[in-house]
Amino acid sequence: MAAQKIAITIDDKLLKQLDLMVKSKMYPNRSKAIQEAVADKLHRLGKIRLAQECAKLDPNFEQDMAEEGLSMERGEWPEY
Repeated sequence: MAAQKIAITIDDKLLKQLDLMVKSKMYPNRSKAIQEAVADKLHRLGKIRLAQECAKLDPNFEQDMAEEGLSMERGEWPEY
């Protein structure tokens, strides 16, 4: 996997915590720890976005649509 080098500014307290994690061998280096933290955050944001979009759905409308689809004969279903 290709990687790019970037520069970041990080709070002293966070950097000390990060360095302790590296020192205790939880991560091989700062870069790997930060990379995993960013990946985890992006993954979580993706789940939040899905939940937000699902919350916009009207359960009654979705139920009516499902029941309408089930009431049709299979031969009447549109071709996909």
